[in-house]
Amino acid sequence: MKTDFLVIGSGIAGLTYALKVAQDCPDKKVTILTKTQSDETNTKYAQGGIAGVMDFDKDSFNKHIEDTLIAGDGLCNREVVEIVVKEGVERIKEIIEWGAQFDKEPDGDFKLGKEGGHSESRILHHKDVTGKEMERALLATIAKKKNIELITHCFVLDIITQHHLGYLVTKSTTDIECYGVYVLNLVTNKIEKILSSTTLLATGGNGQVYRTTTNPSIATGDGVAMVYRAKGRIENMEFIQFHPTALYEPGVLGQNFLITEAVRGDGGILRNNKGEAFMARYDERKDLAPRDIVARAIDNEMKINGTEYVYLDCRHFSKEKFTEHFPNIYEKCLSLGIDITKDMIPVAPAAHYSCGGVKTDEWARTSIKNLYAAGECASTGLHGANRLASNSLLEAMVFAHRAYLDSVKNVENKKTLIAEIPDWKADGTSFPKEMILITQSLKELKLLMSDYVGIVRNNERLQRANRRLDLLHEETEALYEKTAVSPQLCELRNMITVAYLIVKSAEFRHESVGLHFNTDYPEKSDKIQNIVL
Repeated sequence: MKTDFLVIGSGIAGLTYALKVAQDCPDKKVTILTKTQSDETNTKYAQGGIAGVMDFDKDSFNKHIEDTLIAGDGLCNREVVEIVVKEGVERIKEIIEWGAQFDKEPDGDFKLGKEGGHSESRILHHKDVTGKEMERALLATIAKKKNIELITHCFVLDIITQHHLGYLVTKSTTDIECYGVYVLNLVTNKIEKILSSTTLLATGGNGQVYRTTTNPSIATGDGVAMVYRAKGRIENMEFIQFHPTALYEPGVLGQNFLITEAVRGDGGILRNNKGEAFMARYDERKDLAPRDIVARAIDNEMKINGTEYVYLDCRHFSKEKFTEHFPNIYEKCLSLGIDITKDMIPVAPAAHYSCGGVKTDEWARTSIKNLYAAGECASTGLHGANRLASNSLLEAMVFAHRAYLDSVKNVENKKTLIAEIPDWKADGTSFPKEMILITQSLKELKLLMSDYVGIVRNNERLQRANRRLDLLHEETEALYEKTAVSPQLCELRNMITVAYLIVKSAEFRHESVGLHFNTDYPEKSDKIQNIVL
């Protein structure tokens, strides 16, 4: 199959890019690939909202820029921060024109929320399902475009480069090119090649590497792993943001229900098992401190008191206000017997967002030619060592727009290789006799990452994680060589690669900064730098 623009992923970054290139190039074909149904993305589960300066009487670009830089703890690229904050407002207006509906005051002005790390109220939201609403608007608009094809249940295996033409490609190769991808069609169970002169990677995050995460089951770091295998540059993978307040449900592993930060923005108070409001002991901003500080504070309180969770107290809220702003959270809690007017909500940190990823420049270009990256899989320089709440949807739209501007410049002159690209070789492989070989390795991976490479780390834990990852890698690669590919095996392989990148980056950083806290190096160094692998 041949297409002019190939998009891998159907979250806000992928859909925004696809819509823009389709509008600008109506005679060109745009193909979107997603490994499940079209709306099953990290975007769909983004509750809180999107940050943007909408009230210039009280707020300003400079305030939003400074809040982002402070949260990023010295590692943000200031030029990129300014680009995202200033261009982001136009992108918000754009998605509103496409049909996204954000909550408004009775007078017609947008309701603007406030979250941790923000100095002003600037978060636009749609109840507590903002990402889902934005995804809905984009999918509805895309459905009207005749030159966009959205292919579901299509698992991307690898990026096609010169390596597949028989050339030696290493990290020092300066002219690596992307020609498209190999995919496993989950409907026909056949491996196909999709060729394109321009590819955008919008594959989302990697929260499933951990035992508990707010991410859906599809967030397995596929894009980052594929780029690393293709010898592309990966940056700052040690900065994994743990959302401080995922709903604690005994025995639930995998995806945990998110209690959005906007609840604390509206006045929710964190309390330990003794009922103490403990955040004042850790930061003068109390419950509205940046996420890294709040997550470490909760982690410390749980360890001190020997508990698996703390509480979020919303009992002082009016029921009407809570159910209007957070209807899904109210219903979820009620389904578990938690009445927020009488009971406190049990919460614990869970893996939430990867601040690092595929290294890109200010136009979303990766180190591999003709390959762009946007959204959570990319490391643009915006988040630095810690993402400011509600900046992720903004970043995704801004860099999808910039990737579109850059990629349509020379589209008429780009040629797509067809005859030279070989078919996928699957000779000598068979289906695995026992799925337990995959599922047990996955359990081991999640446990070791949660226990050794979580909110707080040290050198010994990282060394142990590395040794265990080596064994998991060795066993999984042996299985991959002799068995037919499957989504389960490929996701395990990708997650082991991502876990290795997180651990290796954490080992290289001999300091504590932002989301990376190592008890053997508790101080921040004078000159902090990006870790590029």
